[in-house]
Amino acid sequence: MNITVADNEKQFDTTAAWRIVDMICARPQSVIGLSTGRTTGNIHRLVCDIHRNLDFDASRVTFFGLDEVTGVDREYAGACYTMLRTEIIDGMDIDDEHFLMLPTRSGDFAADCRKFTGEIKRRGGIDLLILGLGENGHLGFNQPGSALNCTAGTASMDPVLEARIRRETATPAGVPLGGVTLGLRDIMHARRIVLVAKGDNKAAIVRQMLCGSISSDVPASILQLHPACEFLLDSKAAALIDVNSLRNA
Repeated sequence: MNITVADNEKQFDTTAAWRIVDMICARPQSVIGLSTGRTTGNIHRLVCDIHRNLDFDASRVTFFGLDEVTGVDREYAGACYTMLRTEIIDGMDIDDEHFLMLPTRSGDFAADCRKFTGEIKRRGGIDLLILGLGENGHLGFNQPGSALNCTAGTASMDPVLEARIRRETATPAGVPLGGVTLGLRDIMHARRIVLVAKGDNKAAIVRQMLCGSISSDVPASILQLHPACEFLLDSKAAALIDVNSLRNA
């Protein structure tokens, strides 16, 4: 397994940011998938800082979001569209043509998912996908129990995540929240994946993901099968695994 352990949060964020920058510089027309959440916000802002300092060409790269909250407007504070715009898209002057997102509202989510994945394929497929890790092992909105061969579609939101989103965005209980996401099969088609996880609250699920059997009970466990997946962890998230043994497995 390809496992990288950062000594501290600054090193973790910087390492992840450079994975994105290096891809853009190596392939200016690359297609890069991003995830939102507490783990990735600083990573995205660092990419913007590096871009300002080095002024490399990012005009042809396509960024897309792994998933999206449904039942709200795109301008909603908890929408992935708004978070990615705030954290990285606007800071790098990425135009609308090069920023793809699943919709927050739709009369036909199935059709929109087909259009979304079709557009990614038309642009050459996913060169790099940055994945956050949910505390229950979810990837995007692919919750425990999701079929390992599922494709893009709507999904229920993890109750703990929903409660946090409602709390952080002051969303009342009367506003229904759901999700739409790339499926696990879509994720596995990415040429390169970097799974990022930090904090002692992720240590137990990191161990299940890397040391347990591949199971829909822990959707992220499917990444054991990906030929080019890097697991980027901080020391706290890696506290319960034997890194050297897994690297040599």
